[in-house]
Amino acid sequence: MSLPTPVVMIHGLWIHSDSWQNWMEVYRQAGYQPLAPGWPGDGGTVAATRENADAVANHGIEEITEGYRRVITSLDSAPVVIGHSFGGLIAQKLLAEGQARAAIAIDPGQIKGVKPVPLAQIRSGLPVLAHPSNKKKAVSLTRDQFHYGFGNAIPEAESDELFERWAIPGPGRPLFEASTANFSKASPAAVDTKNGDRGPLLIVGGGKDHTVPEVVAEAAYKLYADAEATTDYKSFPDRGHSLVFDHGWKEICQFTLAWLESQGI
Repeated sequence: MSLPTPVVMIHGLWIHSDSWQNWMEVYRQAGYQPLAPGWPGDGGTVAATRENADAVANHGIEEITEGYRRVITSLDSAPVVIGHSFGGLIAQKLLAEGQARAAIAIDPGQIKGVKPVPLAQIRSGLPVLAHPSNKKKAVSLTRDQFHYGFGNAIPEAESDELFERWAIPGPGRPLFEASTANFSKASPAAVDTKNGDRGPLLIVGGGKDHTVPEVVAEAAYKLYADAEATTDYKSFPDRGHSLVFDHGWKEICQFTLAWLESQGI
C-alpha cells in the first residue's frame, strides 16, 4: 500500500503557518499528508512569534527556502508544495530545483524577471521598503496596513479579525531582495522558468490583490511560456491577498485539489 503524498504548505510574509489549518484538514480528508512548517525564527504560535519578533529578523529568501529543503529531505517521497505570497515564490524555486513533484503558487511574490510594479504593490511594501534599515529588522504591519494589503476585498471587520488571529512580524530582507531582483545577477528571487523537466505548476492570481496585484502573477506565468512542462493559470477576479485564509478559502482550496487530480496526483 502506497503512502499518502506529502503536501508542504508555505506561508507568506506577515502570516503565521497556523493559517493553513483549514487547508490541512481538507487535504488530510482527501488522502494527502499535509504539513505547514514555519519560516526560520517563527514561534510555534502566533503569540510566541509576536513576543520574540527579533527571532525572525534578517532571514532572506534563500535561508527561508533552505529551511523548506530540509523539511523535504525528511519526507518519504517528493511532496506537492503550496505557497502563498512569498511562499509562492519559494514553491516555484523548490519545483524548479526538482524538490517537489508539483507546485501551486497563490498570489506569488515576484520572481526575477517580473517587470510590472503597480502602485498598489508599492504602497503595500512601503511599511518595509521606506526605511532601508528595515532590511535587517523584523517589521510588523498595523491593522490599517493589513487591511490595505490583505483585507481590502473583504469586510473591514473580518480583516481586523484575521489580523488579530494570524498576523505576525516578518523579516524585511525578502522584500528588499525581491524588489531589487532584476538588478542583481545572483538574486535569490531567481527561478529557472525554462526547466522542462519539472513537475506541473499552477499559478493563482487575485483580481483585487494589492500586495501581489494580478498583473504581477500573470507576468510570472508568462515567464514560463517557453517551458515544456505544464504551467497553468487561474484567476479569482474578486479576491484579495487574504484569499487562502478568509471566509472564501474553501473555494481556492477545492480548486487546487481538483487541479492536482487533473494532473494525476
